[in-house]
Amino acid sequence: MRPFFPILLTILTIHLQSLAQDSSKVSQDSTANAQLIATTRLLRESDSLIKADAAAKASLEEQILQLSNSSNQRKKELEQQLANIEQSDSLKKARQRERILQMKAISQGIPVAPFGDTLFRVYNKLGPFKPSDRAANISRKLQLIVKDPFYSPDSIIVVPNENNIDVAYNDLIIQTITDDDALWLDQDKAQVAAGYAAIIRKAIREQKAQHSVQYILVRLGWLLLILVVLGVIIFGINRMFRALRRRLVREKDRYVKGVKVKNYALLNQQKQLGIIYSALGIARVVLILLVLYLTLPLIFGIFPWTRGIADKLTDWTLSPVKAILSGVFHYLPKLLTILVIYVVTRLLVKLVNYLASEIACGNLKINGFYTDWALPTASGIKFLLYAFMFVVIFPYLPGSDSKVFQGVSVFLGILFSLGSSSAISNVVAGFVITYMRPFKIGDRIRLGEITGDVIEKNLLVTRLRTTKNEEITVPNASILNGHTVNFTSSSKDLGLILHTTVTIGYDVPWKQVHALLVRAALATDGIQKDREPFVLQTALNDFSVAYEINAYTEESHRMNEIYSRLNQQIQDHFNEAGVEIMSPQYHAHRDGNASTIPPSYMPGNYEPPAFKVKVDNKP
Repeated sequence: MRPFFPILLTILTIHLQSLAQDSSKVSQDSTANAQLIATTRLLRESDSLIKADAAAKASLEEQILQLSNSSNQRKKELEQQLANIEQSDSLKKARQRERILQMKAISQGIPVAPFGDTLFRVYNKLGPFKPSDRAANISRKLQLIVKDPFYSPDSIIVVPNENNIDVAYNDLIIQTITDDDALWLDQDKAQVAAGYAAIIRKAIREQKAQHSVQYILVRLGWLLLILVVLGVIIFGINRMFRALRRRLVREKDRYVKGVKVKNYALLNQQKQLGIIYSALGIARVVLILLVLYLTLPLIFGIFPWTRGIADKLTDWTLSPVKAILSGVFHYLPKLLTILVIYVVTRLLVKLVNYLASEIACGNLKINGFYTDWALPTASGIKFLLYAFMFVVIFPYLPGSDSKVFQGVSVFLGILFSLGSSSAISNVVAGFVITYMRPFKIGDRIRLGEITGDVIEKNLLVTRLRTTKNEEITVPNASILNGHTVNFTSSSKDLGLILHTTVTIGYDVPWKQVHALLVRAALATDGIQKDREPFVLQTALNDFSVAYEINAYTEESHRMNEIYSRLNQQIQDHFNEAGVEIMSPQYHAHRDGNASTIPPSYMPGNYEPPAFKVKVDNKP
């Protein structure tokens, strides 16, 4: 169960982060609402100050008009006070406009769109009703007014109501304009109410016109025209693709000749024709679907009640395109960073390859660094460079900061770590074997019970070819955990000692046996003549003595052949000398039995000795 703990931990972390983001979003909304309320309160205070300044300004203007020409000093004082009030009033209005802009940046308002298009926006509360409630209530009332068969534009009027102004239809109050609404638009309440009334009259007039019989008949005509044009286009597309197919059949020998890679026919003419036919069919379907998709917004946009579908189709098409283009544009700096990192890494890899090739060829020599270390070391350095490149590039990849991407990355990392333990152990063993240098390409070695020549050595496996031309693949971890016998590494300098054992009876003098074995070894092709073979007596058995002949050779790859010839020479020399070889053991009574020497080596008049029994009559 331990491997699943990191996955559970990752999922829990992602969930906690999402909760933190949600709480952060709620906190931001609360902060925005608090800022909106505070800014609205400041606007009210500023508006009351502006109104007070307007009253003081009117009072000063009246006093100035009442003064006579003789009171010039008093008149100048009042005019100075009036100028100060006007200057202060202009500053307050400027700050008020700035706060209005700040409020619009915080809240975009709730759109009132009863017929699809936005007529205006609602920014403020009205009593217990939120801006969204007010906008929904206004839209519902306008939809009811449109359905009134006795509708008259003159019935939409502006009516003062205590401190507010109402926009009403007969006895139905459509909307109430408050001081806060006027502050948001930086206008007078009467101006706002008159503007909204005009917008409502225009929208209802257009909506009524769109439901008239003449309007519907004209739109039906446009619909039929679009359908006819659409049918003609689809018919033309089908005819065009049929003509292309017929021409391709007629001139297939000209356009279709198959695909060949060197002498291998990757695609013959029939297969290539089939692929082209399939591609043409897919292209025809895609083109027809594209024409239909482009035509559907026109069809749905003809009638007002289906225009929303057309807008959605257009939005579905343009939104992904805009998002893709915007994403590509904003991703360009990161893409350039990735390209720079990749180019620098590639240059470093080329430098490593160049140095490795120079060391491998012997052109560049480093004390204590063997030439056969060059390529494996270069492979390891390149792996580290690419791994470092990926680590540096990872934060710049699209979606790398998303929780899903991070979760999938962790999951894949766990799978890789669980499934590649043996491969990693082989790679590590490959590096260790490379720097231990127990063998190299071409050496004759023995790994456990396997003996053969090394034909390939990489970071994962080592391949051997046995004397029977069998190719055997051995994992590097197995080599590192076992023992390796190298027959070639010292054969040139010290000479490889080949040895074989024969057993000879006690009746043969050991000096004669030594001489016969040495002569047999020197007569063998492949045994060094400048290094004297030597004999070791390894055992004194019950019926024979074990003699081991040791001879030097430089040709480790001919071991089996030299062993065979050595055994042949031993047989020949011992038979010629009349010495019986008791290997492995030969049990016989010496009297009354024929010799084990082949008849070709015996004299022509040879007869087996008779069995003799000697009786001792002594008491």
